[in-house]
Amino acid sequence: MAYLVTGATGFIGRRLVKKLVETRKGKIYVLVRDPAKLEAHYAYWGVGRDRVIALTADLGQPGLGLEPAELEPLKGGKIKHLFHLAAIYDIKASAEEQIRVNIEGTRQMVALAETLKVGCLHHISSIAAAGLYEGVFREDMFEEAEGLDHPYFRTKHDAEGIVRRECKRPWRVYRPAFVVGDSRTGEMDKIDGPYYFFKLIQKMRDALPQWMPTVGLEGGRINMVPVDFVVDALDYLAHLKDQDGKTFHLVDPDPHRIGDALNLFAKAAHAPQMAMRVNARLFDFIPPVVRMGLSMLPPVRRISRQILQDLGVPEEVLRFINWPTRYDCRETLKALEGSGIRVPPLQSYAWRLWDYWERHLDPDLFIDRSLAGHVGGRVVVVTGASSGIGKATALKLAEAGAKVILVARDMEKLQQTLTEIEVLGGTAHFYSADLSDMEACDRLVQQVLAEHGAVDVLVNNAGRSIRRAIEHSFDRFHDFERCMKLNYFGSLRLTLGLLPAMMARRNGHIINISSIGVLSNAPRFSAYVASKAALDAFTRCAASEFADKGISFTTINMPLVRTPMIAPTKIYQNLPTLSPEEAADLVVEAIIYKPTRIATRMGIFAQIMHAVAPKVTQVILNTAFRMFPDSAAARGLAEEAAQPSPEQIAFAQLTRGIHW
Repeated sequence: MAYLVTGATGFIGRRLVKKLVETRKGKIYVLVRDPAKLEAHYAYWGVGRDRVIALTADLGQPGLGLEPAELEPLKGGKIKHLFHLAAIYDIKASAEEQIRVNIEGTRQMVALAETLKVGCLHHISSIAAAGLYEGVFREDMFEEAEGLDHPYFRTKHDAEGIVRRECKRPWRVYRPAFVVGDSRTGEMDKIDGPYYFFKLIQKMRDALPQWMPTVGLEGGRINMVPVDFVVDALDYLAHLKDQDGKTFHLVDPDPHRIGDALNLFAKAAHAPQMAMRVNARLFDFIPPVVRMGLSMLPPVRRISRQILQDLGVPEEVLRFINWPTRYDCRETLKALEGSGIRVPPLQSYAWRLWDYWERHLDPDLFIDRSLAGHVGGRVVVVTGASSGIGKATALKLAEAGAKVILVARDMEKLQQTLTEIEVLGGTAHFYSADLSDMEACDRLVQQVLAEHGAVDVLVNNAGRSIRRAIEHSFDRFHDFERCMKLNYFGSLRLTLGLLPAMMARRNGHIINISSIGVLSNAPRFSAYVASKAALDAFTRCAASEFADKGISFTTINMPLVRTPMIAPTKIYQNLPTLSPEEAADLVVEAIIYKPTRIATRMGIFAQIMHAVAPKVTQVILNTAFRMFPDSAAARGLAEEAAQPSPEQIAFAQLTRGIHW
């Protein structure tokens, strides 16, 4: 007895060949496009080329592209079973490709079955052949299919029709439901069906505690079966006597509604349960013409596309939330009776599917998270690069292969930074500029663009901080002017100067080093926080304006960092701070992920407190204001050695990272 299998390297076909190798005798011929790529499959099957014999074929070619000499040894009824699995199982594929493979490919296989006089043609169809039939679709139904306007449904239906009408050899049809991973290992080869919603579940898990109830969608029943069930059933039913001309629904006899299924996966992911579910059918009361009109509005389309893109959900999938069809499988269950082959309950293996997806298929696993992958060979401008955060950032960027443009006032310190970069084998250039001088900013922009071309990333890090209570600043208006000139206007001038070139290339990234003080509104830093708040506000506005031009903006609300800028405040020597290298890691995170904002949990908590309990927050901040006095220098006195009290240390530890 010999077998012929198409689609033998596919998800189901690969396992079916292994099953035949292990449980059946005889040679197995497989039709493949490129036999050279079969080495890994032979290792998986555990046999050599003398048992599984590859024939080079193409479903889109007349006669499958096979030479008559290749077919001669297979003629005369030597092939007892021809399993036709080769097809496109992807609703996102083009209509042309689906017609070529699903319809024309099936027609070629029917002709081949006749040429070889095969014992039986086993056509693996799909529940999609029923279309979106309203009600229960039996195994003996075919012409009753409806809702076949989508190419995937139409080609699956028409391909099965070719077998039914044109095949002169004995045939059997199998309609699997949505095939998911192996119930024993979770192994899957692509994202399809319910897997499209796994990223949403993952994002909910990362954002919310597991105990928090959430709102989700409810729809029709989604019928899923694990691949091991499909393979076992195919092998058993194909060898069962007196079943020719029948159709078998390889489906779950008790499928879950989509909301229940997603909750099973949410439980497996330790994500919040969708306790409140809105049935998608509720939206049916809106006239179709109105729904279509709303969906065609440019803002609605852009927003929906962006959300779906972030979640990795194709638009086509949303059409099938209200899946209307139930699949009767009584004849299949009867045929499988006594075999021990049955669909395992989803709750018994959902965790395996989730675990395998998160370890092997999660799209985030294939994102280049290396700094080198994002800055290698690119021009990155770092201001304030002679010390502190700027220097640490420049060193990391240069080591990753960036062409770093160092900007600061101190030529000697810039030269030191350049020397350290060259020791690392990196490339850098430095420019001395006072960024509080707008003309100096303009000269810097012109020089950098002239000598290095467009800038890929701008890190606005140079800044000035003043720690002084307002009551000691009545005659120091210049403190506010100085902060605003450097922290806001200097950064703004560079940004405005470099944006035109970024717009022309439709690529660029502006990273603004802000402060946790903008979120906490810590007292004694009014001049500094006001200037950084202005930069934050500009960044939010700009991010919205340039969202469709390929230019990203990121604000980093940096906590207290151990830099020369805070050195004059002696009390900080004994309080918890970030190192410049740790702060530079936040800049690296911004470059790789391009978030709109990076902030610590303490900073976010402080912002929330201002929103929900402003009076209480003011009392807490006033207490801290009195607990941490101005330095002697800020009060115009000679600086004395300052040792923090136990109360100050305890409060600073509790509010880690906030400037006091």
